[in-house]
Amino acid sequence: MPFDGVVTFAAVKEFKDKLTLGKIEKIYQPQPEQLVFTIHTKQGKQRLFISASGSHSAMYLVNETPENPVNPPVFCMVLRKHLNSARITDIIQHENDRIVEILLETVNELGFSVNKKLIVEIMGKHSNILLIDMTSGKIIDSIKHVSIDVNRARQTLPGKTYEYPPAQKKIPFTEITEDEFNKLMENELQPERNLLSGIQGISPVFAQALISDDTHSGFDSLQHAINTIYSGTNRPEVYIDENGKPCDFHAVHLSIYDQGYKALQFDSFSEAASFYFTNREASNTIKQKSNDLLRVIKAHTDKLKLKTQRLNEDLLKAENSDKYRLYGELLTANLHLCKPGTSKVTVTNYYDGQMLEIPMDPKFSAAKNAQNYYKKYGKSKTAIKEKKIQLEEVSREKAYLESVAALTEGAASIEEIDLLRQELIDSGFIRYRKNRKASQRKDKPSPHKYTLSSGKTVMAGRNNKENDWLTLKKASSSDLWFHTKDIPGTHVILFLDGSKASDTDLFEAAAIAAYHSKGSGSENVPVDFTRVKYVKKPSGAKPGMVIFTHNKTLYVNPQLPDGKLMHS
Repeated sequence: MPFDGVVTFAAVKEFKDKLTLGKIEKIYQPQPEQLVFTIHTKQGKQRLFISASGSHSAMYLVNETPENPVNPPVFCMVLRKHLNSARITDIIQHENDRIVEILLETVNELGFSVNKKLIVEIMGKHSNILLIDMTSGKIIDSIKHVSIDVNRARQTLPGKTYEYPPAQKKIPFTEITEDEFNKLMENELQPERNLLSGIQGISPVFAQALISDDTHSGFDSLQHAINTIYSGTNRPEVYIDENGKPCDFHAVHLSIYDQGYKALQFDSFSEAASFYFTNREASNTIKQKSNDLLRVIKAHTDKLKLKTQRLNEDLLKAENSDKYRLYGELLTANLHLCKPGTSKVTVTNYYDGQMLEIPMDPKFSAAKNAQNYYKKYGKSKTAIKEKKIQLEEVSREKAYLESVAALTEGAASIEEIDLLRQELIDSGFIRYRKNRKASQRKDKPSPHKYTLSSGKTVMAGRNNKENDWLTLKKASSSDLWFHTKDIPGTHVILFLDGSKASDTDLFEAAAIAAYHSKGSGSENVPVDFTRVKYVKKPSGAKPGMVIFTHNKTLYVNPQLPDGKLMHS
């Protein structure tokens, strides 16, 4: 849990130092459950970000104001009415709970000084932000309205008297004595559970860290954490897993993350919190957007598979059309045997001497039936050519969608996903355009850029439009072009600048091509390479689709070089 009472304690300490006596200048509500306050202080302008979202309940200082809606929500308008030009007199933590109170002094419509309070409850899905009139104790408004239908014990509606969440009769972690702490630790079988049930403000992760500290007692570790936060000497940490994704952060060091995680230290609580939530949200957004795009691609791919099946069935029927020619020939040769109005006639097949029964349409004469069979045969022969052309086109579209899917799966930023979506819009696979101006903008190509051990530069396209630009415009004819063999992937260019590529250069560039392909999770991935001058783009081909000759193949394990430069 990113926010517990200890983290909130550190956050309030930072806010008191930086925001007390500050004046609220602007209030924004960029998302339904998020607020940003621009506060003028002696140290300069500060931006306080507050979120009551269940997946992102937090408050910390940020450097930039997020993009805001054209029309501010109702709660934002209420805050602007009551808190415009309000001065922050104090910021306190309610007991040791995850509740922050911002005390404010402002002026009402009559010009009298009034006191209000903004209460931030950072409690996961139960988080809320409430504006309270301090004279009456009543709720002016809240970002989430909780009615009696939702919670019979505690409602948060305008006009209701504000009540704190029910107390759990725990000892605040800043007030607990050593004897009280040791008493909780008496049951050695469940010490962590005892700490959680007896101490207010600590999370399971923090409790586990207190117990697992081998150098100090649990109580000494707790006091050390409190003292470092009080003195401002604590170094907030964000813990990164082996995939580079933030998994947790805290105001003090947590020893339980010493194994298997990398700890990033920050100078302030807000820097750590901003890094943690920004990167976690970005990772989740990338995953969500890529999954949405992959569903669109899969839907089109499924349609193309069905179309391929039907075309193959039609082609099989058309290829069995020689019997129509035979029927026409035999009817023409045996017109004298055909009686008017008959539905079939039996004749001798002069090719094999066998008797053959030919179906006939009784409405037409034998000669007309023969002509109809010849026409049917001619149409089938034309259909064979057309179906084969259509099958080739469907195959090219499937290959193109597979390449986009591979690039989507390997996308590392929201920008890459947006560019791939725009590519599908331009290719006609996505018809709906939310923003015509955005769809018509020309984004500057910015492929992945890497430096090999020899110092040579390698570039890899992030989408098929960049692949075309990289191969057909950026690269010179003597540079080397790499692409995984029969596996969807991106174009990779090894820039030689007149020099010669060593075997190490070839294998490192091929490993990059394998890394940026659908075979990135495999070993011994085949990668074709050739001179750029042997790579051609057929007329009318989809973005990124090329043909090439004079190629050789290397088998490599997907890997990026040590001296990599991402998104240069």
